[in-house]
Amino acid sequence: MCPARNMNKRALIKKIIAALTDELEIYFKAALASRAEATHEQSRAESKYDTRGLEASYLAHGQSRQAAEIEAAIAAFEKLPLRNFKPGEPADLGAFVELQHAGERMFYFIGPKAGGTEIVHDKKEVLVITPQSPLGGQLCGRRSGELVSLQLPGDRRQYHIVAVA
Repeated sequence: MCPARNMNKRALIKKIIAALTDELEIYFKAALASRAEATHEQSRAESKYDTRGLEASYLAHGQSRQAAEIEAAIAAFEKLPLRNFKPGEPADLGAFVELQHAGERMFYFIGPKAGGTEIVHDKKEVLVITPQSPLGGQLCGRRSGELVSLQLPGDRRQYHIVAVA
């Protein structure tokens, strides 16, 4: 039996949400610090060329937007229906995909948002990808046993889809 078939997706999603929550906390603290700097008395412009306060406010705004995106990602994962893919069923949103190339195995979870988030689950490094990403777009609709050709920087490689769970 393939290890991906024994996947506990509820635990996997909890770990993704925990990682996103940790990231949200960092952005929240950074946005507060930037906002405090932007409004601090010492950040007032001393001349028309002094833009420290303005730059800090732009930074705070960007960090607040990033925090809002992470909050939306957390909400999307909380609403994501848990689905176990049957053998031969094509990969789609919510699929855990195991790839192999030259004996090396890679593990991906196709999520609704937060592509690039990495977690360790069942002693495996799992990368969250979205259907909109180049890799996610190539994996969606593919089945276990198929070969997929992926373009890497300066190289094109064939990967075997070991499992879609």
